[in-house]
Amino acid sequence: MISIITALYNRLDLSTRFLASLEAHPPSASWEIIWVDDGSTDGTRDWLLTLPAPRHRVILNDRNLGYAASNNRGAQAATGEILALLNNDLVLTPGWFLPMHATLDQHPQAGVIGNVQRNAVTGEIDHSGVYYYARGRPTHDRVLPDGGSRIRPVIAVTAACMLMKRERFHQLGGFDEQFINGSEDVDLCLRSRAAGWQNLVALDSIVHHHVSASPGRSLHNQRNGYLLMRRWQKILPDLAAESWREVPLRDLWEAKLTGFAWLAARLTRRWHRHPGQTCPRWMKRNVTALVARQLARWHRLFPEIKATSSR
Repeated sequence: MISIITALYNRLDLSTRFLASLEAHPPSASWEIIWVDDGSTDGTRDWLLTLPAPRHRVILNDRNLGYAASNNRGAQAATGEILALLNNDLVLTPGWFLPMHATLDQHPQAGVIGNVQRNAVTGEIDHSGVYYYARGRPTHDRVLPDGGSRIRPVIAVTAACMLMKRERFHQLGGFDEQFINGSEDVDLCLRSRAAGWQNLVALDSIVHHHVSASPGRSLHNQRNGYLLMRRWQKILPDLAAESWREVPLRDLWEAKLTGFAWLAARLTRRWHRHPGQTCPRWMKRNVTALVARQLARWHRLFPEIKATSSR
């Protein structure tokens, strides 16, 4: 059984299109869908109550609890062995499910499985994994890797379209509800890695995504970024170095150094002098310094988070 969990807040127009694409391209195994509404006011709740049981199950939050809490409620209600977290602003395509399911099934150490996502408006790749760069922040990789492998190990994936064993989701404690509509997916993936599991992208699975379509989706980006950075501060230099080792990511990584031309120049010089030396001490020192600067700025903006423990 596959338990699809879809948290939604308004955008009935996108939800109906998402459901049509799901019914046209359903999982190959038996499935249920758990809709968790976060206080929609545009007719979404009335529409949800018309959907036929038992395949469709509806949870109506009394108030807007946020993405993390809503997905956690859906996961608690799920009966399937596998959770498929799907945003209501997705348009599913033929063959989206099988590569993700096969990746999860064939890799005993698989933690979180993601896929390739194209912008529903432009058609351009919006996500093929998440990497870290020198400022200690995660960002979407928007380039497909070269090579024959159809499975890509990554640091993290977006929860817009995510597959995971229900047991492992609960072992990790689900999403951390301190995050408000952002960064909870990267945090979950980092906890998955810390538990010894591997996060993977199934490159043959493609969906279309209306990016950040829910109202208020980006209101808490800085706060979420601060919480994530503070929690994982100790390993951020290693994550940045890990991303820089991948040749396709290196140019993207360095392009993110706007305002830090000196560091980009040093990276280039060091690389030419010492090919293959991807993680020298000076690189970690500089990443550590950049992270400390950013945290100092955020400390002043969000003093109430200062007590949050670091990992």
